[in-house]
Amino acid sequence: MSTMNTTRTTRVAAGAIAALLLLSGCSSKAKDDDEGGKKGDSAAGEVKTGEGISGKTISLGALTDMTGVYATLGKSVTQAQQLYVKQLNADGGVCGYKVELTVRDHGYDPQKAVSAYTELAPKVLGFAQFIGSPFVAAVEQRIDGQDKGLVLPQAWSSALLGSPYIRVIGSTYDIETINAVDFLMKEKGLKKGDKLGHVYFEGDYGESALTGSKHIAKEAGLTVVEQKIKPTDNDMTAQVAALKKAGVKAVVLSAGPRQAASLVGVAAAGGFNVPIIGNNSAFAPQLLATQAGPALMKNYWVASPSLPIGADTSGAKKLVADYKKAYPKDSLDNGVVAGWTAASAFGEALKKACASKDLTREGVDKALLTIDALDTGFGTPQNFTDPKASSSKESVILQPDKSVTGGMRVVQEPTASTVAEAYTPSA
Repeated sequence: MSTMNTTRTTRVAAGAIAALLLLSGCSSKAKDDDEGGKKGDSAAGEVKTGEGISGKTISLGALTDMTGVYATLGKSVTQAQQLYVKQLNADGGVCGYKVELTVRDHGYDPQKAVSAYTELAPKVLGFAQFIGSPFVAAVEQRIDGQDKGLVLPQAWSSALLGSPYIRVIGSTYDIETINAVDFLMKEKGLKKGDKLGHVYFEGDYGESALTGSKHIAKEAGLTVVEQKIKPTDNDMTAQVAALKKAGVKAVVLSAGPRQAASLVGVAAAGGFNVPIIGNNSAFAPQLLATQAGPALMKNYWVASPSLPIGADTSGAKKLVADYKKAYPKDSLDNGVVAGWTAASAFGEALKKACASKDLTREGVDKALLTIDALDTGFGTPQNFTDPKASSSKESVILQPDKSVTGGMRVVQEPTASTVAEAYTPSA
């Protein structure tokens, strides 16, 4: 779930990706007549269809991470989407069609991610899941060019804005980071003249978040002390030592759950007691069972695009009950919320496209553009009418707490800071 700099120097294994894309150059439209069904199928009420619809099935893709950096969250995202599809089909599906989710695990590997997209793109109507901003960005030109299938990524890079087909759900990482630093200043003592540490993944995720911290630092008179890391860097000892030596008063973390556990744990062990706040993908409740658990509960916060799975709303409570029934052995986390929200957005677009009697890729894309206040029960209505803007500028601030459902309690309700409201992301 990652991000970008303007030169895109870290566009993930560029040579391998380019080779894969060249190999996949054949148009997905070639199978329109074979796999798309008959245009104006009378059994479907004269609904136009195209790629991704065959017989009585609408096929959607899910490109996930169940074995890499985001394995825990990837599993939750996928299972939540499978639950949504199951319930949608039980309610009659869409225009008489059943929806099918085809899942591929890329393990947060760039070659596997692009290869999986290459395999599924001609076969599916669109993607309800695509984890990893760098990987989505790597195929963005193809999505916007020949494929034109709707992609709802579990990635919040501002680099993905502007595409009519790749639609970021919630605040992008730069906006989320602006809101996170605003929280540190209002609630945790960070003030003008202070140094702010920022530990971030190389690539689209980290670079987008860094853009946000630099923007609010300039506005608020802070100095950012950067620590760039790789997704394979799991020991944050060197980063903590560098930030402690620099005298930072707070830290932003734009990485994964493993890095969060190490950073917070090492800081606590070394007496480096400054507040640390992570982006939405930098936590998993399973961390609370590790040695870092007590430190995470004491000195770590997370900025999120929505209320947590344990929110006190009717929608959240229903999802918790349904998810527990479907997956009784699995824990609840905010991956469930992210997966459910994206599946709900795709589902609503399908329903509106059905009402317009156009279930082609173009019809579904147009349908999403009409959704201006999607509320899935987690506090932040999503507006998809402007592809150049994130669907929301609000962030929720959460704190790890093993006593609540999902391991996260709300310390600040959905809010967009003044700086975030005035900020325009640049794709």
